[in-house]
Order: sequence, then C-alpha cells, then structure tokens
Amino acid sequence: MGFLLRRVLFYLVAFLCAATFNFSIPRMMPGDPIAMMFSQAGTTLPLESLDALRATFGFIDAPLFTQYLHYLKSVFTGDLGLSIKFFPLSVNEVIGRALPWTLFLVGLSTLMAFAIGSWLGIRSAWRRGGRVDRIATPTSLVLQSVPPVVVALIFLYGLSVALDLFPSGYAYSPDLDPSFSWAFIASVAEHAVLPVISLTLVQVGGYLITMRNNMINLLGEDFITMGRAKGLSDARLRYNYAARNALLPSITSFAMTLGIVLGGSLITEIVFNYPGLGYVLFQGILARDYPLIQGQLMIMTAAMLSANFIADVLYVYLDPRLRKA
Repeated sequence: MGFLLRRVLFYLVAFLCAATFNFSIPRMMPGDPIAMMFSQAGTTLPLESLDALRATFGFIDAPLFTQYLHYLKSVFTGDLGLSIKFFPLSVNEVIGRALPWTLFLVGLSTLMAFAIGSWLGIRSAWRRGGRVDRIATPTSLVLQSVPPVVVALIFLYGLSVALDLFPSGYAYSPDLDPSFSWAFIASVAEHAVLPVISLTLVQVGGYLITMRNNMINLLGEDFITMGRAKGLSDARLRYNYAARNALLPSITSFAMTLGIVLGGSLITEIVFNYPGLGYVLFQGILARDYPLIQGQLMIMTAAMLSANFIADVLYVYLDPRLRKA
C-alpha cells in the first residue's frame, strides 16, 4: 500500500507539472487566434467586441499568475472552455466526440500488439535460433525502426488507392448514421482495418524484443532448472513460470509506450482522416485553438499517467515483494 501511495503522490506532481507546461506553451505561440478566426472569414470586429470574445474563450485580461490559477480551476472542474475552431461547441463536446474513436483505435492496436509481440517473444526465447526466432526477431527490429507515418502511407497507397480493398479514410461510410446496426458496425470495422494494422505493426517489435530478452534472462534461473527436475511440462514451465515473471517489465513497457502510441495515432489519424483526438488536435493547432489544444494535451497526459498507475497496480499484484513494501 505504501508503494501505491507514493506513486499516487508522484503522479499528482507530474500532472501539475504537465498542467503548468500546458498553460505556458500555447501562450508563447505567436498570433491572436480570435483575430485570426475573423480574418479568415473576411470580417472585422471593433476592439471592444474582440476583447469580449477573448474573455469568452478564456483569454482574460489579468496577470499571468491569475490566468494560471483560473486555468487550474478549469482543469480540475472539467470546464475546458469553448473551442475556437469548432465554435459554438465546447472543448468537452469536441473531445467527447473524438475520444471514443481514439480509444477504439489505440486500445485495439495496443492490445493486439502486446498479445502478438509477447507471444512471439516467448516462442523466440524458448527456442532460440528456431524458425520463429530467425523470422520474427529481425522482422520486428525492422518494423520498430519504421516511422508510423511511413507504414500508414504504404498501407493507404497499396491496399486502398492501388488495390481498392479498403476505404481510404474516415471512420465509417458517410451515407450511414451512427447506430448499433450491423451495417454501421461492419462499416466501422472495415474503415478501422488499415489504421489498426498500421499502429499494431509498429508496436509489435518493442513487445517482442522486451519479452524475448526477459525470457532469456529467466531461463537460466534456478527455479526453471528445479521445475525441469520435477518433470514439469514445457508448456507449464514456459507460461506459468518463465512468462509470468517476464511479464513484469513488459507491463511497465506497455504503459510507458502509451504516449508513443498516442503520438503515432495522431499521424495515423491524419493520414486516414480518422476523427480521433489526434486529427482534432491537428486541426486545433492549425487554427491556434488554445482551449482545444490545452484540453487535448491534458486528456492525453491524464491517459498516460492513468495507464502508468494501472501498470503499477498490476505490478504489485504480480510481484509479491511489492505487496510487503
């Protein structure tokens, strides 16, 4: 319990630090987003009206520290303000519409990559130099070094543009309304194939190498030798003894790579015009939509910290030594 309390305190401090950077960075960017919004529309407003709109969007005329306290209050109360790009929608509404798509995309691809990579890593380590090890290990190293945008563009051109096997973008067919009908579910699945495969492939290598190295280190331990001496089956030794202990660093890696996956999903969503958080964040950056940018980054920060905390809880469950700490 003491270990988890220390981790909770650490994550609270990390969240406050992230909130401080999140508040500071957009205000260092040049340009006035309110004036830009009306200049793009070809209209002008009196100075008093512009000041009133700035206050509406959270750009209060006050000292920087007062603005910071106002921002922290809005973060902890969940009031992220109005979006400039998608006005009159609030940031909460914009994120609420995009978040399920990103959770679906990132969640499915990460779970698939973790399961496939861990299984291949176990097989590669158990029979080093075997067929699985000779094929999977170098292939995973190559895939791990390829940027997500390259993989996404290859799949987009090869399987969508050239062969026309899958849709080229968006989350579902534009002639369908969101519902729980089989037609809509099938359309969502069809549109998700290329983005999910793209994100899965660039993640598999990391999990494979991590699991393989962990397994190799454990296979020489005394408890594995003792298990063999007892006549335990290979399957039981491989999964119940070696793999369970090798999973500990992999679970930590699973949580730590969430931020990388979210960054990769941003590029993937842009390539496939997928309406998730990454694509919305890209639109917000182009429009200098500070409330939306800040809201998006805080959601991503909270997601990464939450994932790491869940990993800590799982670590305590899997490692009895931490339960006694």
